Amino acid sequence: MGVVSEGIGCNVKNGLLYASVLCLLLSSIQAMGVEEKYLGDDSDGSLAGAVHRINLIDEEGEEITAASEPLMPFSMRNTCGACHNYEAIGGGWHFNAVDANVAAGRSGEPWILADAATATVVPLSYRSWPGVFRPDELGLSTWRFSELFGKHIPGGGPGEIESDNVDEVMRGFVSGKLEINCLACHNGHPGHDQGEYAIQIARQNFRWAATGSCGFASMTGSARSMPDTYDPLMPEVFDNPKQVPPQVKYAENIFGDKNKVLFEIVREVPAERCYFCHSHKDVDESRPERWMADEDVHLTAGLTCVDCHRVGYEHNTVRGYEGEEEDSNNPFAGAMTCKGCHIDGKSSSSPRAGRLGAPFPRHSAIAPVHFEVLTCTACHSGAWPEKETYHTRTSKAHSLGTRWAKRSGEALPHIQYPVFAKQGDGKIGPHKMIWPAFWGTLVGEDVSPVALETVEFAAGEVIGEVNVPDSGDWLAFSDEQIVEMLGQLKEEDGEGAPVYVSGGRVYRLDEQAALVSAEHEAGKPYLWPVAHNVRPASQSMGVRGCADCHTADGAFFFGEVAIDTAVVSAQGAVKEMFEFEGVDATYVRLFSYSFVFRPWLKVIGFGSSAILGVVLLYFLLRALSVAAKMLGGKE
Repeated sequence: MGVVSEGIGCNVKNGLLYASVLCLLLSSIQAMGVEEKYLGDDSDGSLAGAVHRINLIDEEGEEITAASEPLMPFSMRNTCGACHNYEAIGGGWHFNAVDANVAAGRSGEPWILADAATATVVPLSYRSWPGVFRPDELGLSTWRFSELFGKHIPGGGPGEIESDNVDEVMRGFVSGKLEINCLACHNGHPGHDQGEYAIQIARQNFRWAATGSCGFASMTGSARSMPDTYDPLMPEVFDNPKQVPPQVKYAENIFGDKNKVLFEIVREVPAERCYFCHSHKDVDESRPERWMADEDVHLTAGLTCVDCHRVGYEHNTVRGYEGEEEDSNNPFAGAMTCKGCHIDGKSSSSPRAGRLGAPFPRHSAIAPVHFEVLTCTACHSGAWPEKETYHTRTSKAHSLGTRWAKRSGEALPHIQYPVFAKQGDGKIGPHKMIWPAFWGTLVGEDVSPVALETVEFAAGEVIGEVNVPDSGDWLAFSDEQIVEMLGQLKEEDGEGAPVYVSGGRVYRLDEQAALVSAEHEAGKPYLWPVAHNVRPASQSMGVRGCADCHTADGAFFFGEVAIDTAVVSAQGAVKEMFEFEGVDATYVRLFSYSFVFRPWLKVIGFGSSAILGVVLLYFLLRALSVAAKMLGGKE
């Protein structure tokens, strides 16, 4: 018996020792930043999709059934998080902008705060891209940012950060947090409706938004109309008919055995899900309607967005630009660039060129210098450049796909493209572009924006109740109105010199209170690269010869880019494309003229070569004659 007891004691000691070592090992792994993989994060190798018949769990961790009272929306964190590492997913590209430790990478499309009544157009981002402002610089808390832009955000990020505004903290309890909406991408239900998601965001129904758009539930009521004391777990009855509490109703018979619900989850995200946030529509009359235009050549070939923009379980989406593998520490990112698929076959032990059937481009008649100074997209992506840039609307900037979509071609913000400009890597590529416009303060040489609420109050004092044009275009500001606004802002703010930034210039008052302006770094346009739609080789620039770009007035170097501004006295000005490309206009024009005389040079060259050939042939024959005579014994 003693031996048995001793053995049991040894086993217990060994078990405690092993448990301690295991705990230390797990702690070390977490300290090293290695994410724990959940059941749904690591594939067992089967290419078949998993069937998602699961229980709905609310934000309190309680199971939802048909008999639950009150019926609550399901929580993505608790419902999906049972099998998927929610925290790891939250570190993915679509959700991690608020994390200052994440590399910003190449500049992308910003969130644009556009307000015609105050002549404001400001590019916003939590990422440290050059030329953007952080939302808090405009007085926007994370909660307010989510309310304004959440309709095209798949949840997470700022939507889960508590506001630092005391008044909004209470609103946050009523609205709930805007959790990561997994279904925004992975829901295969035919009734999934991101437009409904946008409606719920507008009603401040953050905790209900994903449920309301999922396809098997519906929503009524609005958190916006509820008082700060409202508790969704203890519903109240309000006498005011305008105060309807948020309520969810699940479709009949969705709760099956053991109250499980069948989700139609797709692993490969369909392109239509991407399009809700990543669409654009040109507004110029010369541009064809969608049914008249050709889609991206990759989509025509049968590929989808996620064939190139791939993700692992951590959702760190591959963006597909050169050098991304260094920014994201993802070695696979380099394989999903233009070169990675079409050209690069030497960077690994096995050939990679030709991925997904990509053809190998010959480029036989193109000088090698083009590949040193141009991106692939310069010739192959976006609209063919014309003398004037086009104007376009995007999902994020103009609420495309929602009931608030700005359909007018004049609606702010005014986005121009293609603007050929030099990127951070030194290469020239096509971009979309906006000119920022905002009211701010000048301290030294630095300009900081004034909070939007302050500007709105000042505008009310100066121009009163204004009617914004039905088109959503600029509310035109005269020089006199700008002077009044700057004076009002001086009284309101008092710190620094009040200024208005628009059209690349900074407007301020001099010592005599007269309006003066000058170009300033704060007014530089914000540009982000264009990658799609990709045109086939037969429609790429240069296919008709060098004159596609190299002419004295060609659009590539000398296209006109309008300077967009609300200041009436400054409207109508333009810049030429070479000013964004960092090239010398005189040199480009002289070089272009060489192509005019190049046919003559070819004629002269071929003619001279023919004459030289005849002369050489004549002397060759003379030499043969002399040699023949010598061999015949004659002098």
